[in-house]
Amino acid sequence: MTKFKFEPMFHLAKRTDMDWKKAWGIRVGAFVLSILVCAIVSTFISDRSFGFFFENFFKAFNTPQKLWNFFHDTAILLIIALAVTPCFKMRFWNIGGEGQILMGALGSAVIINFMGGKHADAGVIILSLMLSIAFGMAWAVIPALFKAKWNTNETLLTLMMNYISVCIVDFFIKSEASSGTGTMSFDKGIVEPIAGNEFILKIILVAIVTGFMIVYLKYSKHGYELAVVGESEKTARYIGINTKKVIIRTLILCGAICGLIGFMLVSATNHSISSVSTVGGKGFTGVLVSWLGHFNPLAMLLCSFLVVFITRGATQVSTYARLGASYPNMMTGIFFFFIIATEFFINYKILSTHHFKKKNVLSDDQDATEEAETPAETDSEATDGVESATLALENTKEVE
Repeated sequence: MTKFKFEPMFHLAKRTDMDWKKAWGIRVGAFVLSILVCAIVSTFISDRSFGFFFENFFKAFNTPQKLWNFFHDTAILLIIALAVTPCFKMRFWNIGGEGQILMGALGSAVIINFMGGKHADAGVIILSLMLSIAFGMAWAVIPALFKAKWNTNETLLTLMMNYISVCIVDFFIKSEASSGTGTMSFDKGIVEPIAGNEFILKIILVAIVTGFMIVYLKYSKHGYELAVVGESEKTARYIGINTKKVIIRTLILCGAICGLIGFMLVSATNHSISSVSTVGGKGFTGVLVSWLGHFNPLAMLLCSFLVVFITRGATQVSTYARLGASYPNMMTGIFFFFIIATEFFINYKILSTHHFKKKNVLSDDQDATEEAETPAETDSEATDGVESATLALENTKEVE
């Protein structure tokens, strides 16, 4: 019975010769293409002209206030990505940034609710910041302890703790807020704006955290240790690194930054807390930004800039075309689709089966040539042996 062997038409091969200039050129091209696709999709679903998208898209940046909002959102998304980056670099998949930030916001809200306006502003600010960081650290250390002691799945545990944090915040709001809207609002923030601008302080803090993270990850001993643990825990233990200590220490750092973010969201600008809108899903978006930036803070800055650029522009288009609240999320999804696909083609190349067959044929020909040369050499050696024996026989006859 004849058996047929079917092979796939294409194979994947790892790229090893991609130039960084070409790689970034591909990324820029993918970004431009994602904008064009967003415009085409918007044209179909809104029954507006193609130029309507671009005309209204850039209106999101045509005033100083809109620009400050844009820079503020970029800074917040960047610091969220920075908060989870040490975990990912250590191969600890912390998906709980959303809940850790929300718990930090709860710490700030507790102090503002019970002490705001009753004590010195400086004392309230310090206590609010300390409690926010403590709440964020506690919420991050819990899965770290479980991972270090019992090797639990950190992805599932941190994800479930997001839902627990939502329940805790909702319970606090229902217990203390007078309204039933699910949001607790405060009369004013405890942090005064700088020069009348409520965003400047947050942007400065994000810049400081970014600089700290660059130094921490690339030049510090702790950064080196978490990188080694991420590459191989066995290697880390072999060279004397306490992996459990590294895991707990790294999650404490990540939780502290998440607590700082929660403090900034409640105390400096929003002046309110809600389990839905305070973080608003940015914890999950920060995971994508960290991954797309390859855990490089400067690359993450660019990714944050592009994500917020798409989101705010799409929000402006949605407002004018009345496309609904889900439209910006859809446009952001298109952007992520193109960028993630770009990373795939930068790292891998698609080769046809014919290419592999051709390589195999060349290899077989070379093997056949080598096999053909080997008998030829053997025949030559045999001929030389026969000639030597003949000469020896002739010499013997002459002596006789």
